[in-house]
Amino acid sequence: MSEQNHDFLATTPGVITGALIACLLWGSAFPAIKIGYGLFGIEQGDTASQLVFAGTRFFFSGVLVVLIMSIIRREPLLPRKSSAKPILILSLFQTTLQYLFFYPGLSRAAGVSSSIMESSATFLAILLGALAFHQEKLTSRKVIGCIVGFAGVVLVNLGGSGGFGFSLTGEGFIFLSALAGAISTCLIRIFSKDEDPVMLSGWQFMVGGLTLLVAGLAAGGSLHPSGPAAIALLAYMAFLSACAYSLWSMLLQRNPISHVAIFGFTNPVFGVVLSAILLGEAQFIDPVRYVIALVLVSTGIIIVNRVPAEQR
Repeated sequence: MSEQNHDFLATTPGVITGALIACLLWGSAFPAIKIGYGLFGIEQGDTASQLVFAGTRFFFSGVLVVLIMSIIRREPLLPRKSSAKPILILSLFQTTLQYLFFYPGLSRAAGVSSSIMESSATFLAILLGALAFHQEKLTSRKVIGCIVGFAGVVLVNLGGSGGFGFSLTGEGFIFLSALAGAISTCLIRIFSKDEDPVMLSGWQFMVGGLTLLVAGLAAGGSLHPSGPAAIALLAYMAFLSACAYSLWSMLLQRNPISHVAIFGFTNPVFGVVLSAILLGEAQFIDPVRYVIALVLVSTGIIIVNRVPAEQR
């Protein structure tokens, strides 16, 4: 990556552009997964096949990152011996644990409460970065920004299907999935000081994806693509994960965790809008509520990213 790109991703416009692109891609995963289950004949409660689907997606995400970056850089994107430990640790939290908890939890959790639990990853990443990993200070401005942004997430889920509820193997698993994702966010910040974040992204996806794939197959899962559309969708999902996570990793390498993680509150907003477009669910959207939710999320992002006057 050139110095110019490096500088751009470290600026406020760079953070906004990069984070919104990543979150837009992740938001498109919500309807894409639903469409994918239909194209591959995966039932809602078939956790084993869901793990096979996720493992295949993430493994090929890693392959895409390694191949594309090897071509761009004109040299193989290979890890060093010292990279093995960061890759294994990242793959454990970012891919393996996050989705081993996510899919069983999702099939047992209420719709609204699971979305809110999943969005807690943004809170957790900022709290862990400050209190556990000591990567930045936890200020009242960051807490207020998170609360305002989280209010937007709650609002965007009001009126959704499934209602509220809590069970240890439902919402509890979703929370553990969010916790694993938050820990991986902090680990990326640590490991990318000495390692190439794009290399870490590609190889952790391959290791974590292969782990999920083997676990799903061992549990009796399988995939049955219905035709070219199923393969095309799987290819898109591999691309979105490869692009979004690599971009997110580069942003975390160059910026404080809170300035990047706060954009995670836009994921459900993008997810709802794209679901309305791609799944024909526009009739379930209250435009006024979603505009207010978007304003709240945007306000939260601005509060967290605003540089205090004394620092300016």
